[in-house]
Amino acid sequence: MISLWTLLLQRPQLNCYARLDTDGKCLALKQSSQVPGGYGWVQITEIRLAWLGRELPAEARVCMPASHRWHQRILAA
Repeated sequence: MISLWTLLLQRPQLNCYARLDTDGKCLALKQSSQVPGGYGWVQITEIRLAWLGRELPAEARVCMPASHRWHQRILAA
């Protein structure tokens, strides 16, 4: 019965975000269904408290998909 309730009442997917300063050091971590407002927030794969006050590892960032496909662009001949 519990599995039926989980199917009917699905929760929004939570994404992980880190706020970086100008030097790339992690100032804050947040888990939210929406992109946080303000400057310096980047999406990350997971939250690790060890990243606070340190530079964020490159593999921690989530790459955003391109907004347009390359073949949709008009190329000069």
